[in-house]
Amino acid sequence: MSTSLRFRSRQGGKQVEDSSARRWQTAIDTFLCRIRGGFSRYGSHLLIIAVTIAVFMIRPVHLQFEYDLPLPAPPTAAPALGYRSTERSLSGRGGGPREYADIEQLASARPVASQPATPFEGLMTADLQQAPVVHTTIPKRLRREVITYVVEPGDHAGKIAVKFDLEPETVMWANGSLAQNPDLLRPGQELIILPIDGVYHAVVKGDTLSSIAKKYKAEVEHMIACSYNNLDPENPTIVPGDKLIVPGGVKPYVARQVTAYNGPVPKDAKKGTGVFVWPTTGRITDRFGFRTMSGRWHNGLDIAGPQGRAVRAADSGFVTFAGWHGSGYGNLVIVDHRNGFVTYYAHLSTYYVSAGQSVGKGAQIAATGSTGNSSGPHLHFEIRYNGARKNPEMYLP
Repeated sequence: MSTSLRFRSRQGGKQVEDSSARRWQTAIDTFLCRIRGGFSRYGSHLLIIAVTIAVFMIRPVHLQFEYDLPLPAPPTAAPALGYRSTERSLSGRGGGPREYADIEQLASARPVASQPATPFEGLMTADLQQAPVVHTTIPKRLRREVITYVVEPGDHAGKIAVKFDLEPETVMWANGSLAQNPDLLRPGQELIILPIDGVYHAVVKGDTLSSIAKKYKAEVEHMIACSYNNLDPENPTIVPGDKLIVPGGVKPYVARQVTAYNGPVPKDAKKGTGVFVWPTTGRITDRFGFRTMSGRWHNGLDIAGPQGRAVRAADSGFVTFAGWHGSGYGNLVIVDHRNGFVTYYAHLSTYYVSAGQSVGKGAQIAATGSTGNSSGPHLHFEIRYNGARKNPEMYLP
């Protein structure tokens, strides 16, 4: 009979062992929970990235790539006019010498094979072939003669002056009464254009070089030196009918005198129909009547439009005034329609009629502008009946 001995731990000892294991397990679980709580949803990703960066910083990785790019061509003055012979194309586009235009050039050309090949790395400034420059600046020559210019649509004195590198006054002074009304230009009109700034003078009886120079505040020596005048430096003489350029001269200012027409009604003066038409095309910017914003009374109708737009007679009649009006109207035309009605056309840039002239309904009499008391190009239009100002919109279609 065999007997096996069994040792049974005491109840107190077993409780001690279970308590110790439980404490360790609790500590580990708590640690893991804290670690998991310390990381967000992407915490593990960030940790991997941080470790990777640290590895590369400790030992950099050198990446090498093999490639074969075309070598750039060295700069030349005119690449299209010459070439270099090399073992391979310097421009990376392939190919050999340029093609010649004809057989004669091909026959006279030096063979490419006879030229020693020069590697790109060994090229120096001395290896560059001289080539002509394509773009050549031609110096501006002084014009020595007087020319005639034909006015084009849209031209004005300032624009024409800029075109010929002159001052606007030079263009106006050389063309009669253009200085009195510089906007009075029509397409097809011929203008005299001087080669230099100054005055174009027609010699009359009694003129001398000294009197001409004094009149235009210029120098006699400059007039003699001007090649256009063809004056003999030793014995300069002028005769009536000669045309002289006075370099740097200034034409005396003569104020233009205008007067209202007070004579009888012209025999051919047309009589108004009493039915008006719009004097110009544009946008109405100010109407007849009291203006609350400015606290003033507006006597007519303002029609805005670009500078130079045609202004036409609203009805038949004859012109009683055409000229500058100092009360703020600027250039003004007044038409009497011989039936009690009178119309005013103000702030004009120019006018094409004169006092006493008969005009028909719709005839162009002026052009819009911004003269006088005006803030922009427009037509100020008034209708008066027996001297009383009327609202134009009551009579216009």
